[in-house]
Amino acid sequence: MVPTPAPRPRRRRRWLAGSTSAALLVVAAVASTATAAPLTDEHGFADGDAQGWFTYANAGTVSSTAASGEMCAVVDGGVNPWDIALQHDDVTYDRDTTYTVSFEAHATAPVTVPVQGGLGYPAAFGHQVVLDGSATPQHVEFTFTPADWPTRPGTPGSPVADDWTTGTGQVSFQLGGQAAPYTFCVDDFSVTSGARIDHSFAGGDLGEFSLYDAAGGGTARAGADGLSACIDLRGGYANPYEAGLERKHVEVVEGRSYVLELTAYASAPAPVNVLVGQFGEPWHRVLDDDAALTTTPTTFTYAFMADASFSADPSAAYGRIQLELGRRTAPYTFCITELSFAETTEPPPPYEPDTGSRVRVNQVGYLTDGPKRATLVTTETDPVDWELRSGSTVVASGTSTPRGVDPTAGVNVHVVDFGDVTTPGTYTLRADGETSHPFVVGDDLYDSLRHDALDYFYPVRSGIAIDGSIMGDARYTRPAGHVGRPGDAGANQGDHAVPCITPAEAQHLYGDWTCDYTLDVVGGWYDAGDHGKYVVNGGIAVAQVMSTYERALHAPTGDVVALGDGSLDIPLVEQTNGVPDALDEARWELEWMLRMQVPAGEPLAGMVHHKVHDVDWTGLPLLPSDDPQERRLHRPSTAATLNLAAAAAQGARLWEPYDAEFAAELLAAARTAYAAAVATPDLYAPAPNADPSPGGGPYDDTDVTDEFYWAAAELFLTTGEAQFRDAVLANELHTADIFTAGGMYWGETAALGRMDLAVVESDIPGRTAIRQSVVDGAETYLERQAAEPFGTAYSGNDDGVYEWGSNSAVLNNQVVLGTAFDLTGDQRFADAVLESMDYLLGRNALNISYVTGYGDVFSDDQHSRWFAHSLTDALPNPPVGSVSGGPNSDVGTWDPVISGLYGPDHMCAPQLCYVDDIQSWSTNEITVNWNSALSWVASFVADQRGGASAAGTVAWVRTGPADVTVADGAQARFTVAASGSPTPTVQWQRLVDGTWTDVPGATEATLALTVRTADSGARFRAYVANTFGGAYSDPGTLTVAAPGAPVGGGGGGTSSGATPAAGAGPLAVTGADPWALLGMGLLLVAAGAGAVVVTRRSRTTG
Repeated sequence: MVPTPAPRPRRRRRWLAGSTSAALLVVAAVASTATAAPLTDEHGFADGDAQGWFTYANAGTVSSTAASGEMCAVVDGGVNPWDIALQHDDVTYDRDTTYTVSFEAHATAPVTVPVQGGLGYPAAFGHQVVLDGSATPQHVEFTFTPADWPTRPGTPGSPVADDWTTGTGQVSFQLGGQAAPYTFCVDDFSVTSGARIDHSFAGGDLGEFSLYDAAGGGTARAGADGLSACIDLRGGYANPYEAGLERKHVEVVEGRSYVLELTAYASAPAPVNVLVGQFGEPWHRVLDDDAALTTTPTTFTYAFMADASFSADPSAAYGRIQLELGRRTAPYTFCITELSFAETTEPPPPYEPDTGSRVRVNQVGYLTDGPKRATLVTTETDPVDWELRSGSTVVASGTSTPRGVDPTAGVNVHVVDFGDVTTPGTYTLRADGETSHPFVVGDDLYDSLRHDALDYFYPVRSGIAIDGSIMGDARYTRPAGHVGRPGDAGANQGDHAVPCITPAEAQHLYGDWTCDYTLDVVGGWYDAGDHGKYVVNGGIAVAQVMSTYERALHAPTGDVVALGDGSLDIPLVEQTNGVPDALDEARWELEWMLRMQVPAGEPLAGMVHHKVHDVDWTGLPLLPSDDPQERRLHRPSTAATLNLAAAAAQGARLWEPYDAEFAAELLAAARTAYAAAVATPDLYAPAPNADPSPGGGPYDDTDVTDEFYWAAAELFLTTGEAQFRDAVLANELHTADIFTAGGMYWGETAALGRMDLAVVESDIPGRTAIRQSVVDGAETYLERQAAEPFGTAYSGNDDGVYEWGSNSAVLNNQVVLGTAFDLTGDQRFADAVLESMDYLLGRNALNISYVTGYGDVFSDDQHSRWFAHSLTDALPNPPVGSVSGGPNSDVGTWDPVISGLYGPDHMCAPQLCYVDDIQSWSTNEITVNWNSALSWVASFVADQRGGASAAGTVAWVRTGPADVTVADGAQARFTVAASGSPTPTVQWQRLVDGTWTDVPGATEATLALTVRTADSGARFRAYVANTFGGAYSDPGTLTVAAPGAPVGGGGGGTSSGATPAAGAGPLAVTGADPWALLGMGLLLVAAGAGAVVVTRRSRTTG
């Protein structure tokens, strides 16, 4: 039942206009005796203030007063209407503006009163006010456009010429000439430019509004209070717009400011979407907000500046006001009392985010032996005292370190370091009169995040019904999405038998290209907030998911068990199949990528279609299973083809122990794709211009040097073949500094190949230098982090701009830092990863954790069509462990929501350019390639315990062996120096008939040989290994001088130019040939500690 609210006094509102105006036709001008207030302010006559209104009588009598809170005139006589008037002077308006006159009026007798205004007859407007003589005020509202007024010379008597632009005049009610004395009263008078709506729903009067229940059948009625219009709603709508209130044909002008105000209530708490936007394609919105209704009538006010123009013309895509009422799942009654909408000269007040406490901490916590720093926002320039508290007990104290104004945050900050505290517990930090969010000090803070970040991928799977019970939350249960065919009776028109986009649909993108086949592309992951599936984004995402597992195979601190079978919330058959769950999840995407490959016999065979998505954009909210759009394959691209080559090659080596048939399928597809890319190296995905890629994102890329490098690297690591090795070494990026400000992303993938070459065991020439390049890149990030008082290793791009998806840049920099730690064991790199987590989890300018479910205040309204709880109670928020894209200060990429909060006159510092709003896709989207980076980092930090790792370090070749020249019959000595913990073992190898083959018993640091002339040109290398894998030295070459020729020394080593490093695992091999000495005498010389013989299978080189 709807409660009956008590009647309320009429509101007094103040409206402002973009341009002041109004005028009137006056026969006799009489000086005003009161101070005039602009008519663009609503004249409510409070406290008896006449606000510039006055009366005069050329015949008869008149008196006036505003003592009752409205302006009243007592009128007697007058022959003509204009003999007696209530008037306001000094009203200014512009020629090309449309104005709205709005007021309430009543009289003590039935009368018709003219209201007129202008610059003088005939440049004037006029309107007849018909009053019924009752005491109930009648609302009057009408519009006029001065451009319609007659001008000279066409109308010789007009006071204005054709070229006039602005004028000042009057407005008056002409009260004379009535049959008997009477009293006329007016209130809430305004003349405003632009749109103006002011409607009372008393008695159920809808006026020009419609109150509807399209899906449930409810009808509008008068509210029991007599002040409102109500509707009984069934709840549980599929879409929030299936029930609503709307006013069509509303004019909105870009760049002008507006205020929408409404008073409403409901029988139970109910969320309502409040919208002003376009009725018609592309359904643009200039206001997209909500109201949380309660059982008490509440007034909600929304001030905004329009970023687009909509006409009131019903023949066009006109503007409309809309309240979407279908969000609540349970039945309820909605009631509305008043709604007004008007243009204002006052821009909306500058947006200021609620940042809470000025003490910013990692809201999850800090590892017991890890770094512990917080950031204090303060105006103080001297050190500030701080206290660390456990409950009310002070456990540590000190003073802060001033860091000055941080340009990325726009505030003055200090840093607080409480790293000496190592006692586990829950704490708060107090400084400068403020207290932080509580946080934990402990050792297992990130164990759950490791799994939650990876669990993100199951509910974004396409082509499979999602079982919410697997995730422990039934709200995530949904039908399979995109499992239909074109023409099916169900909503979905894909992804079985998807055709290619046609020239008629995409001439501006691909010219005359199309195809005459269809593909079954069911499966894979939905990319982001839409229902599209993109190979280039899927490629980096699946690679990072696989690398999360592959890192555990090679890193000293890696935990394979934590990523093993049964570790994730995925279908039971996958949890119990003996395969690590991270690989099961990756397989879902890999199999879809295989389906995107052009079949043999077709043009561009072996290439890979860039993407598949809807032919046009859909709205929010929308379950994948309810998407009615047809789907299209887009033209293959070289970038997508190389993404498949790289990801499939990596998947082949990881899946080989578990499913050799699938691994072989992946490797075959990778080879085919790479060969197709080599044959077609410049088929690029275009960036649309006039039409911004209808239905999906472009993911345009016109430089695929990085993809060629990445694909060749993965194929070499999996096969060891010379063609891929040579492609790696020949690529210009192989020796370039590729570690950019943001680490890597889908358009810059070279770092993926470089890091895998550093970590995954192979005999790539110059591997020591490859490893060192990763370490050098990490050192650069350390330098940047040292300059950032909020602890992040990301400071924006080279121009200081936080780019779209800045949190992914933070994360990918952490991947580089974590890899450097895995290679070196240098605790500085692990600490840097941990401290960057502080930024992501609350130690930032907004005091928010960007990971859903982690911390006290976290992002949970990210842009998504089906994780859309803020739009409908029927759908959930994004799952725990979802990372938001984060601050974006690249204004040219902004969405309407963030554009409405900031602008040229009120710009945000880079860290502040974010809002947790489902419609802010440019700051608050979720994507598979951002959560894949979080998965890698979360697994890394879960493996750390904060202090110096006792797990050991990987084997690293530090020097040698050098080339050796000796005389015939002399002894040649090859020496290698290595580091690692445990101490690496050594196995020497010789290149025999193109195959590197172990030298039996050659397991010391120095290999000594007595050689003959026939041995000249022989090549030797050392393989050093410990628990975490091994590394090959670059080979040394033996030269045996002819008798009498000069010779060099007996051998030694050459510096690798590297610091200790490693990161290896099982070697990919291609054959096993027996050792052949070929007439050479062999002498092993003990040159170091005893070593266990390492048996390595031989491999062929070319």
